[in-house]
Parts: sequence; structure tokens; C-alpha cells
Amino acid sequence: MPSEEFESAAASFRRIGQDAVTHARRVAGNAKARNQRHHSENADLLKRSGRGAKSGDPTPGTLRAAAERFRRARGLAVPDPVPSRSQSPAQAPRSGDDEEDFSQMRIMQRDR
Repeated sequence: MPSEEFESAAASFRRIGQDAVTHARRVAGNAKARNQRHHSENADLLKRSGRGAKSGDPTPGTLRAAAERFRRARGLAVPDPVPSRSQSPAQAPRSGDDEEDFSQMRIMQRDR
């Protein structure tokens, strides 16, 4: 009697293992397909965005409009009109405050 139970338990264990392997292969295949789809979608977006173009405006109007719709749909601020790269605001000069100096030498000297 114990040998029949052992054989049935071994068969059940083997079947469960095979099912797990089949499931893992299916999940891996789905993930690979999704990754390839995203890769092709990204390549398409790069082509449509005109990557590598020499113009002063890095985003064409269609992409800029899509970005504005995205921001508005999520309640984010959208400057009006949205500045292009050539119109981006200049960075303000930093103050001379030593407390904002996070350089490695300054920190090492301070911690002595």
C-alpha cells in the first residue's frame, strides 16, 4: 500500500513541476513579446520625434501637443506658450553661501 501512495505522490509532484515549468515559459514568452513591442514602439517614437534633427526646437508640434494633453489630463501645470529649447529660461546664478557647498573636499574638511 505505501508504494502506491508514494508513486501517486511522485506522479503528482512531477505533474505540478511540469505545470510550473510550462507556466514559467509562458510568462517569460509574454514578457519577451511585451519587451519587443515596447522596443519597436520606442523606435517608432524616436523616428517620429525627429531625433537627430538639427533644428532649434527639439520637439515637433505634434509631440508638444501630446505632452500638453498629457499634462492637462493629470492636472499638471502647462506654461502658456510652452517654451522651446531656444527659449528656455537661463539658470539663476548660485549664491556664495558656504552651507550649500556639497563638494567632497568641503564635506571632508567640515567633518574633521
